[in-house]
Amino acid sequence: MPVMLTEETRATLAQRLWGAETDVSPIAPLTDAHPDMNADDAFEIQLVNIRRKLDAGAVVTGHKVGLASKAMQEMMGVDEPDYGHLLDTMEYPEGTPIEAARFCFPRVEVEVGFVLGADIPPEGCSQEEAAAAIEWVVPSIELIDSRIRDWKIKLPDTIADNASSCGYVIGQQRVRLADIDVAAIDATLYKNGEFLASGRSDAVLGNPLNSVGWLASTVAKFGVRLRKGDVILPGTAIRAMDATPGDTFRAEFAGLGDVTMAFR
Repeated sequence: MPVMLTEETRATLAQRLWGAETDVSPIAPLTDAHPDMNADDAFEIQLVNIRRKLDAGAVVTGHKVGLASKAMQEMMGVDEPDYGHLLDTMEYPEGTPIEAARFCFPRVEVEVGFVLGADIPPEGCSQEEAAAAIEWVVPSIELIDSRIRDWKIKLPDTIADNASSCGYVIGQQRVRLADIDVAAIDATLYKNGEFLASGRSDAVLGNPLNSVGWLASTVAKFGVRLRKGDVILPGTAIRAMDATPGDTFRAEFAGLGDVTMAFR
């Protein structure tokens, strides 16, 4: 489907999302006023605000795939993944509490993350090619937030909103891809020391490596590349969980270690 929105309209919608994030004041879904907005429109809107952040000094540290599991697609009422950018301003050190009031509707996602040791081919990326580019497998928790009121999103809304991403923490453990079966990693999430949920990594498109290849191919047409050193968050196998001040989340991954994210 061709891009339906004009450049002026995309710029206007990007500014609305920018204001919602800056003011911590969520807005109505963009698709309410623009029901014909498609995924290509949405990614162009996302790129407007990403470029604005880069112009202000931020640096791209990686990329994310969201809504990659059946659990998340059912939770959000969509039928395909979304995708967004990770920036250095979004990376939080483990053990440092995050101020929950900075966000509209913060939630956490448990993810088997990757660190690239080489660039990934932009088109037709196979699972094998994705695997060859990965240097490390890492435990991670992503912090997501929607600048769309009450998470009432359709796919274009969340893509325009940088795939509802706003932060991440990477654990200390590093494991070589060859030393772990990334399609069979059991993950368990605890909140304030109590069991919250569990899942397995193959819930992410059958294998998180498929998510990496899908991402590389999807963003290539916009000139976005997955580069050496990038962090890739391929999606969560567990439903996103709401975060409130005082919460501490710990995710444990079989064979991969653990990671925590705390809020104040």
